[in-house]
This record gives sequence, structure tokens and C-alpha cells, in this order.
Amino acid sequence: MSLLFSEHVFHTPRGEFRLTNKTIVAPMCQYAAESGRATDWHLQHWAQMLNSGTGLFTIEATAVEPAGRISPGCLGLWDDETAAAMADALHRARHWAPPVPVCIQLAHAGRKASSALPWTGGQLLSPSDGGWPTVAPTALPHLPQEAAPRALSEADLDTLVQQFVQAAQRADAMGIEAIELHAAHGYLMHEFLSPLSNQRSDAYGGSFDNRVRFPMRVFDAVRAVFGGVLGMRVSASDWVDGGWTPEETADLAVRLKAAGADYIHISSGGVSPQQRIALGPEYQVPFARLVKQKSGLTTIAVGLITDPHQAEDILARGDADLIALARAYLYHPRWSWQAAAALGGTVNASPQYWRCLPAEAKAVFGSVSVGAR
Repeated sequence: MSLLFSEHVFHTPRGEFRLTNKTIVAPMCQYAAESGRATDWHLQHWAQMLNSGTGLFTIEATAVEPAGRISPGCLGLWDDETAAAMADALHRARHWAPPVPVCIQLAHAGRKASSALPWTGGQLLSPSDGGWPTVAPTALPHLPQEAAPRALSEADLDTLVQQFVQAAQRADAMGIEAIELHAAHGYLMHEFLSPLSNQRSDAYGGSFDNRVRFPMRVFDAVRAVFGGVLGMRVSASDWVDGGWTPEETADLAVRLKAAGADYIHISSGGVSPQQRIALGPEYQVPFARLVKQKSGLTTIAVGLITDPHQAEDILARGDADLIALARAYLYHPRWSWQAAAALGGTVNASPQYWRCLPAEAKAVFGSVSVGAR
């Protein structure tokens, strides 16, 4: 039996929560929101991903306040209007898809907020171009030529913790089953973790204990109000000497597990333009293996995992518990169907699609009627 197409069970404060398989659609920014509100683009994109055969679909990085958006086109969940737009689009997308649990990645972009869309350069926007002032642990810009962010005060941090809590409560109210806190890719919580971006001299900077304090505060506060599946995405390495390390990531995972985390999602990089990433197939899997071995926390591997047999081998080696893909699902929205056909698994799918498979792949949907009058 395929490991990739076996169940995964989370033991949450609300009880057991089951994924029908171990494939995950990772969060992917769509840059299609209007003032933080979901649009028809999200409706069609989410419906596609929910029909992908995945075990869990993750909504893109969603800002907990307007200034926390990566770009003016990014999603938000900071008030009644953004919540209503998301709830409406998600309800309609789920109506046209088989039952698939949904996760949302709650985020704050920190000093990498106020950026242009990737296909227009992705650089920091000036106020005259629709940008806004950014914030960070320390008044250090991401790029030397950019305006410096404002250093956050302790009172600001208290407010941010509550904004994460309120966004989590809004997500919970619309029936979202899982929440992922974004502490990767150079955004705000990662900026606190990394000594490259965090040069504070108070209780939130300096030592490992201090640098993990704010992300742990956010996690603890969200865990207190949300009983569903709760995890964190982390950049396991800054890929820069003197930066955040895989060993520190494993130590953070130990603390997250003790605090009631259900999983950790292992990515890397994003906090420094000096990074030198050794790209290649499964290039982040060794980080996942280290974290899983040290912490015992359910671990998600991601990054240049594109072939079903490759994903199956990662699970068979015990390097990770779940496999996330992003670009592969954009290019091939039925990636999990292809994987199920290759590995002898089955997936859920809407009946409108049941007649599309070649004869040798019919077993992907199990025992269904695919005939026609």
C-alpha cells in the first residue's frame, strides 16, 4: 500500500482529525485580492485546488493587518469585510468540490511588506506608488537601498499577538480546519528568529530564547483560542553564515511540540539577499529529517519534490510525515491523481470529472460509475 495515499491522523484539542492522504497543497500567493478581500480569482483557484485530490489545501499567506500584506494584492483577514469575502468565496469553492480540509496560513510580512507584484519587479513600493511604511524587529531594511522599517515596540508586539488571535478566530468561525503560522521566507516572525534581521537588545533579541519569544507568544495565543490543527512554517536555514540554523529550527520544533503544535512545515531562506541556496531535488528534505528526528513533531517536507515516487521515498525513509507541493499543483492541478495512479492510491474527486481518466487509471477513484447513456 502506498504511504503517500495512506491516512494521517492529527490528535488535536478537538480530538482526532484525519487526512485521507499525505499530499498537501502548500500556500501560494495569488496577488489577486482587492484591499485584502478574496475575489473571483480565489473562488476558481480554490475550487481547482480542492478538486486536486490533495489531503489538505492551504490558503495563501493571509495578513492579520493591512500593513502586514506582502503586496497590495495580498489576502487579509483583519475585519468583517475581509472575513465575509473569504467566507463567501470559500463556501462556493467547497460546494463544487469533494470534502477536503482547508488550512489557512496567517502571516505578517514585516519589512518585506509593501512590495510590488512579482511580475512587476517585487521591490519595495514607495507611498506614491501605493506602498506603506513597514515594521520589523529592528530598523534594518531587507535591501540596502530600501527605506528602513520602523522597529516594533513591546506594545506593538502585544497588538500583533491579538491580531493573530482575531484572525484565527475569524478563520475558525468560517469552518477552516487548520491554521499555519508563517515564520518563514523573511517575513515578520522569521525576522525575529534570525540574528541577521533581529538585533534587538531587549527580551526579544540576542539569545535563542529571546529570538523565539515572539513567534512562541503568537503560537501560544492562537493555540489558546483554536482547537483545530495548528502548525508553523519555518525557514530551517538562512543559507548565510551567522544566520538562523537547522539546529535552532529543531530546537524550536521541540518547544512547539511541548506547546501543543500539530506539525512543523520545513522551508528555508528568504531573510537575506546574501543567501546562497544549494538548489536541487529534495534540497530541503535533510532539514526536515533533522527536525523530525530531534523533535518527534509531525514534519512536512517541501521544495523541488515533483515526482510521486520521490515523495513516496521520502516517507519510506522516514525523512518526513507529509509532503507539500506548490508550483507542481499550479502547473498540474490534478497532481495527486497522477500520483495515485502511479502508486496505486485513491483520491476523492467530483463526479463531473469521473469520466476523464484513461482506462488504466480508473482505480484512482476507487469503485465509481463512469459510464454514460
